[in-house]
Amino acid sequence: MTTGEETAYGPDGDPYALALLPGRAPVYLRLADGRRLRMPVHRWFASPTAADRTVLEYCAGPVLDVGCGPGRLCRELLNRGVFALGVDIAPRAVALTTALGGLALCRSVFDRLPAESGWQTVLLIDGNIGIGGDPRGLLRRCAGLVSSTGRLVVEVDRRDVEEFCTARIEDVHGNSGPPFPWARLGRRALHGVAEDLDLDVTAQWTSGHRCFAALTHRAPAGTTGAAPRREH
Repeated sequence: MTTGEETAYGPDGDPYALALLPGRAPVYLRLADGRRLRMPVHRWFASPTAADRTVLEYCAGPVLDVGCGPGRLCRELLNRGVFALGVDIAPRAVALTTALGGLALCRSVFDRLPAESGWQTVLLIDGNIGIGGDPRGLLRRCAGLVSSTGRLVVEVDRRDVEEFCTARIEDVHGNSGPPFPWARLGRRALHGVAEDLDLDVTAQWTSGHRCFAALTHRAPAGTTGAAPRREH
């Protein structure tokens, strides 16, 4: 038997540990207005899905997987011979990634990271565009991590949404961790942020119920960039 606090925070005191324990009951993101969104924990621990594989096709190494969780994407890239490093603020996520054969650092994306401005691909998948509750600041930071010829690959909400909120991680019994800032962004909002940051959306696609986009540094004036690709 555990106390409510232990249930909410997990065995190591990490508020994200609850969402990183495989085989549990469902885990949710509880928004400040009362809405409850189920977190796709089963996907984090499974082999890459068909939608994940479309993301992997856009990954030129070296790859930085921001908010890597248990590391399914960076581990798959390493298996394919593509160097990939995960970063996550949750010690349990990093421990899982490395135990399963991946490489990961326990850091925030806003901390000093290896190879600043040298990554060819930076991933923001599984809703990680919401990290910090400030997609503009997050994309600005990630654009600074990627090289001039690299790209950001971002998963966006399938709905036309631009939402900034406070959330908690909650279990099926209503036990929850501390509040944190979060955000949700759809394609239209992503285009607006990219425009403000001098980034071009060079590809966008849908696989199943999931939506993705690839962003690159804007081409210098007078050059012609690739038109955005749309797949339905």
